[in-house]
Amino acid sequence: MTTETEFAGRVLFDQALELGEGPSYDPDTGTAWWFNILGRELHSLHLDSGKHEIQSLPFLGSVLARVDGERQVVASDQGLFLRHRADGRFEKLLTIEDNPNNRSNDGRVHQSGALWIGTMGRKAAEKAGSIYHVARGKVTRLIPGVTIPNAICFAPDGATAYYSDTMANRLYKVALDPATGLPTAEPELLAEEGQAQGGFDGAVCDAQGRLWIARWGAGAVDVYDPESGQRLERHRLPASQTSCPAFIGAKADRLLVTSAYEGMDAAARQADPHAGQTFELGRPVEGRFEPAYIV
Repeated sequence: MTTETEFAGRVLFDQALELGEGPSYDPDTGTAWWFNILGRELHSLHLDSGKHEIQSLPFLGSVLARVDGERQVVASDQGLFLRHRADGRFEKLLTIEDNPNNRSNDGRVHQSGALWIGTMGRKAAEKAGSIYHVARGKVTRLIPGVTIPNAICFAPDGATAYYSDTMANRLYKVALDPATGLPTAEPELLAEEGQAQGGFDGAVCDAQGRLWIARWGAGAVDVYDPESGQRLERHRLPASQTSCPAFIGAKADRLLVTSAYEGMDAAARQADPHAGQTFELGRPVEGRFEPAYIV
């Protein structure tokens, strides 16, 4: 049985973003990061001071991860880039996919230091995308024929990956080599639901291994059992197109959730006034910090 809770949190950032996505958190600086993908923006918010900054991007960025105290890595439609923290300068590392009709979408760093990154058609062409493994300059295509890759996250022991195809609304799991983040078996279907429940969008795995998944169209983050695929909890948010969660705070015990107004006309936006805002869920969680990407 699924337990449901109403929104008890707050708006962290009230500017509406067309496609708020890809949140992450750096515990060393106490800063949350996220993208407005279609607006070509990188946002940062220092949680203690409330200082918010926006960097305009020369590409469609979708994923950011820590490398070290001086650098971050950013996945985009033009490839993988190093971002130098001191001045925001970008340095290209490699091309993920040589297809001008595609862009990057969801992704996360595995405990081995490798990046899993999904691509998709710029207009969500059917089965145009793939999921890749990127490690120390080598790009390996893992899962082809994905329309909208999302929910990429990893079990605490690094032995299982999860991902979804939002268009098909299927959630998968796949066994991994914990030392490399490469699959050791074929993907297995973990859960499948109708679009009325919301699309399986971005996700994180908590310290217990449970999946916290944003549900696009449902205005919620759902919690799933990693073994049975059973939905355990539904936490409501005040924007229908919830897109991705991230654990934040000094103890990773808070949850940030992005949202979007992509595809909404004026009437839809008026009916959904919080669409595109960035939220804190307002309920304690047992999260984990993301590992650093190894260049």
